[in-house]
Amino acid sequence: MDLSVTVNGIKFPNPFLLGSGPPGTNARVIAKSYDAGWGGAVAKTVSLESSKVVNVVPRYGKLRSRKTDEVIGFENIELISDRPIEVWLEEFRQIKKDYPNHVLVASIMEEYSKERWQELTNVVQDTGVDAFELNFSCPHGMTERKMGSEMGEHPDLTEEVTRWVTEVAKIPVWAKMTPNITNIREPSLAAVRGGANGISAINTILSVIGVNLETLRPMPTVEGCTVPGGYSAQAVKPIALRMVSQLGLGLPKEVSISGIGGIESSHDAIEFMLLGASTVQICTGVMLQGVKMVDELKSGLAKFMTDKGFTSVQEIIGKSLPYFSTHMELVKLMKEAKRHKAGEAARDNEWAQKDITEKTAELTSN
Repeated sequence: MDLSVTVNGIKFPNPFLLGSGPPGTNARVIAKSYDAGWGGAVAKTVSLESSKVVNVVPRYGKLRSRKTDEVIGFENIELISDRPIEVWLEEFRQIKKDYPNHVLVASIMEEYSKERWQELTNVVQDTGVDAFELNFSCPHGMTERKMGSEMGEHPDLTEEVTRWVTEVAKIPVWAKMTPNITNIREPSLAAVRGGANGISAINTILSVIGVNLETLRPMPTVEGCTVPGGYSAQAVKPIALRMVSQLGLGLPKEVSISGIGGIESSHDAIEFMLLGASTVQICTGVMLQGVKMVDELKSGLAKFMTDKGFTSVQEIIGKSLPYFSTHMELVKLMKEAKRHKAGEAARDNEWAQKDITEKTAELTSN
């Protein structure tokens, strides 16, 4: 089964990419992902001055199921790469030399300075990477320097900085968007106006994972204190799916979408593709399961395509978007199907006639 997909002129052997973060923190781990069969990798975000990047320990927090030990939510307060740009440039060159047919996307982030963004774009581009991902969405750390989500939350800044990059970029440019905003289409369209070829969505959701009731300290606790961090893992998938669908319906057709958020299986990944994503990125899933999770991703996608009669990955992308509508249209469809009595039988007054849990189950579709 051919799982390849061509996006912005780049052929990916399959649509599964390592998301920017710890799984792509150096050349060795990226090489391991290629050997394991991933379609590409987005390296951990780099900047010109790594000396300003100081991570803390601990920097992760887990939200577990109340009934099992399963991790359903994950928070991080990790910053971008703390490795010198010179080291990264050499590793980018080495990766492309050793794996010339594998896709390498460089994630970049800088302060609000045209000179710095363009310098970073030029030096990274010269290493032979295949595309850029502009980190407009890191939700914590260095926002005081107008970095990360401090740009992505303001469409005017998003458009301006994207244009700085596309003025000098000779390879495709994706903009990675923050979910910590009312309408994700506004900054995404701003990035497109600035010349972006694609949108990556979503980055993590600003969160506090919990409070330790013994110490009264919020977590993850560093010397007794914390900061809000980025929330990921399976709990964020419905929010990510909603935002990807909004982009699938609201972006120009030629703009690609790379879907991110709570993907832990081929089932999850296929949902993103059906809502408009041509590639999907996985970070927390890899941190919890390891790079070999790509085996199930590929086999599950191949089985889905065979079962449904799809002959290419491209046929899947956006297939479910036509089924979004308005509430008034749903009411109209129910009446046309002669099912309007179902809606009338479920009016608010009816809730007193049955146990609330029974009524909830009656109105649930899955």
